[in-house]
Amino acid sequence: MGSTGSVGTSTVDLLKRSPELFNVEALTANRNVDLLAQQAVELNAKMAVVADEAAYNDLKSALSGTGIEVAAGADALLDAAERPSDQVMAAIVGFAGLAPTLTAIKRGATILLANKEALVCAGDLMVEEVAKNQATLLPVDSEHNAIFQVFDFENKSGIDHITLTASGGPFRCFSLQEMETVTPQQALAHPNWDMGAKISIDSATMMNKGLELIEAAYLFGLSEDKIKVLIHPQSIIHSTVSYIDGSVLAQLGDPDMRTPIACALSWPERMKAPVKQLDLAEISKLTFETPDHQRFPALDIAREALREHKTIVFNAANEVAVEAFLQSRVSFLGISDLVGKAVHTFASANKMTLEAVQMLDQEVRDWSKAQIN
Repeated sequence: MGSTGSVGTSTVDLLKRSPELFNVEALTANRNVDLLAQQAVELNAKMAVVADEAAYNDLKSALSGTGIEVAAGADALLDAAERPSDQVMAAIVGFAGLAPTLTAIKRGATILLANKEALVCAGDLMVEEVAKNQATLLPVDSEHNAIFQVFDFENKSGIDHITLTASGGPFRCFSLQEMETVTPQQALAHPNWDMGAKISIDSATMMNKGLELIEAAYLFGLSEDKIKVLIHPQSIIHSTVSYIDGSVLAQLGDPDMRTPIACALSWPERMKAPVKQLDLAEISKLTFETPDHQRFPALDIAREALREHKTIVFNAANEVAVEAFLQSRVSFLGISDLVGKAVHTFASANKMTLEAVQMLDQEVRDWSKAQIN
């Protein structure tokens, strides 16, 4: 799900390198027909789905004569999620990934979760459905995958806290005054990771770390005060778990998304990935800083949203604000301002149905757009 995005293309790369390990049931994309068709042919997929119905004829034409089934639209995404696959890579960016991910969970699939917004918007519902349908949730985000690899699920009482590391993004050393004039082009240029536009902007504001903090609370069943954030510009230590005996376990690796994707794809075993082996002597120095909450208020807003059950509000307002920033209709600092205002405006929303989540999400989006226009 989401095969043409940054996580999707990295996943496809791994699948092509190990064709003996996987059969591809379906691939989905939003509207990138050319790449989707190319991937479907290369992976011999049984089905290809484009979310944008207007792109259906182009996809059908591109795959004519291949024998690959073609479909389009929101319902087709759900149909793809219901196909009889063992694993589903949930890599659709944003709220749009929630319904397909839940659909796959309800048939008991193993979900390789790269879509953090699904847990942010409907964490209680997703965790409940995973348990009820005996599905498996494997985190793909580099930070959560790192924690997953060193988290002692059998002896959780021995865990003191977890720490999510953050690169600090492209504006880690910018002053507030400098951040006032940041352009979309500057914000898209991440120093360590090659990511899509939405995730790159979220990283620049540290809103992404706020989303990851909320996701971690649901993935590992931890309260907000048990989740810390540390700036680590080199992005070598991907996150840590601190135990009550003073031990700190960490997962290290070159900043390449194919490592956590390969871990999830092959779990509980390991598969070869074409990533650079880590050479600590070559790196020589790793540095750390505490986050600056004045310049990056997103972390405090995320904590407030988590404590007060307003994570749906947090995510919806952010998605609207990021889109507006990319269109130069909101300033860089205006993103966090809008999200904070939304969290303060809307009431708590806890343990909601999918329909209720979708209604609140739309209400927050409409409100957020009205604040901008």
